[in-house]
Amino acid sequence: MAGLISRVADLALTLDEAGTILEVESWSTELPEDLADLWVGSMLSDTLAPGGEDRASFALAEGAQGSGQRVDLVHRLEDSPEGLPVQYQVMAGEAGQVLFVGHDLRSDVSLRQQLVNAQQALEQDYWRLRQVETRYRRLFDMVTDAVLVLDALSFRVLEANPRAIELLAGSDKGLIGKVFPRGMNVESGRAVQELLAEIRTVGRSQQHNLLLADGETRVDVSASFLRQAGEERFLLRMGTRQAVVQKLDATGVYLQELVRSAPDAVVLTDVDGRIMAVNNSFLELAQLVAQEQVIGHSADRWLGRSGVDLSVLLSNLRDKSVVKLFSSTLMPQAGSPAEVEISACRLEEPGGAAYALFIRDVERRVARDHPVSAKLPSSIEQVTQRVGRVPLKELVRESTDLIEALCIETALEVTQDNRASAAELLGLSRQSLYAKLRRFNIGGDADTD
Repeated sequence: MAGLISRVADLALTLDEAGTILEVESWSTELPEDLADLWVGSMLSDTLAPGGEDRASFALAEGAQGSGQRVDLVHRLEDSPEGLPVQYQVMAGEAGQVLFVGHDLRSDVSLRQQLVNAQQALEQDYWRLRQVETRYRRLFDMVTDAVLVLDALSFRVLEANPRAIELLAGSDKGLIGKVFPRGMNVESGRAVQELLAEIRTVGRSQQHNLLLADGETRVDVSASFLRQAGEERFLLRMGTRQAVVQKLDATGVYLQELVRSAPDAVVLTDVDGRIMAVNNSFLELAQLVAQEQVIGHSADRWLGRSGVDLSVLLSNLRDKSVVKLFSSTLMPQAGSPAEVEISACRLEEPGGAAYALFIRDVERRVARDHPVSAKLPSSIEQVTQRVGRVPLKELVRESTDLIEALCIETALEVTQDNRASAAELLGLSRQSLYAKLRRFNIGGDADTD
């Protein structure tokens, strides 16, 4: 019987009817070796985390009467705040004894945590796609030119912005789902069909000036061809020549609204780095209320851990006019610093040069597959990218910790997560390995060892 149980269980407890542990058998290398010394002679309820005493007493009473029952209990362990979760099958033993045959649930807890992380990552991606779609829809409706999306096989109109509906149909029902060309005279319709055939062959074509069905309005038509996920689409853009002047006048208004409502933070500074204007996203990211709190102040009050970041950025702007994907840190008025990427350009204005900074929050909110990456950089490249923002002593310490953590992870992979074998492979004692697992938060359930 003992041999059979050892093949299907991780540990077994033998108790008397009063709940005193008489014997402890363990067959898993993942369990502490001194369980028998800790538990034998103790009451079962004394080894449990708070809240499990009633379940244990009920299972013990049922098992003593011969009614086998399954019960989940969590044992207290000195080195593990989460404890040791075990699922027991309770059955009657010999001479009035009760047998608790258990299965270690820590691997199940780790799988559940991975599932939760995966669900959070999926939800994060879902909302990110929703935000991208919202921005696309807003820009699609804002542009003053007519824009159409056509199915490349049937030439039916799949999407049209308000300007296209106004120009070609006058109502939404008169354009969406209809076969294109529509709203153009016969000769221009044939020219559009030839244009689309040319685009399917070469990918793009020259701009064409065509006449609408009213016989008066002329439009400049350009198009492009897209193939995505097995679907083929035409994108058509039509600009009326009468609206060119109006469009130029309205561009400034649209750009101002676009910058003010942009999802990324935008900061306008003078050549010395003093802030001249910011948008709402920067105020939100810096946890500020109004522009008056930042106007006239140096940008390094919020950007970079020191003045080095801003001086390097401004120096590059003076030399190159454009800087892309500059890594830095944004220090909000209150709260934790956020990792950001900055793209910037130099603006030559009659009143003097100015710099426009576009700041994007790139702080990660969902843990990676390896929990160690939440505390350490994932590669030496990431360590070197922090030069200038982090002292050298801290960079050296992070590099050492990174190499040590990667070696431990590799050892665990080679030994298929067998901690005892991994410790031997690394030349460490088991206690030292457990301490390092807790330090680097490797394995998710490292604390339960």
